[in-house]
Amino acid sequence: MPAPLTPNLSWRLQLYAARTMTSQPPVDPDALSRQLDELARAGRTATYQEVARALSLEPPQTIFRLTKALEYSMSGDADTGRPLRAAVVVSRTGNGQPATGFFVHARQLGCYDGPDRGPLARRFHADELERVFAAAREGGE
Repeated sequence: MPAPLTPNLSWRLQLYAARTMTSQPPVDPDALSRQLDELARAGRTATYQEVARALSLEPPQTIFRLTKALEYSMSGDADTGRPLRAAVVVSRTGNGQPATGFFVHARQLGCYDGPDRGPLARRFHADELERVFAAAREGGE
């Protein structure tokens, strides 16, 4: 179980402090941040598997560790008023949408107040993607 969020610790420190039920190391938050920024600058999305591969994550629990790291990234982005860069990571089976955990965590952060699927979720994701891409175009990623 990841460590609870502590307001006075940066999300990067919290990610390193969080321990999952695997012997594999946590995702490098700086590498993840660079990957999200690169995707945002390119104006494109990537699947969880593509991002895991780009970060050279090894099994076991590769996607689980990545999604936990993305949640911590979302927390950091929300804390600083930035768009949720995790929106650039999508499910290969989700019609260009992130997995439901993205929407659940966005709700927990107070960034979204809707369902995990359907038109409202698609609209929120599209709007968030546009915010991420716009911030990258303006050099604010």
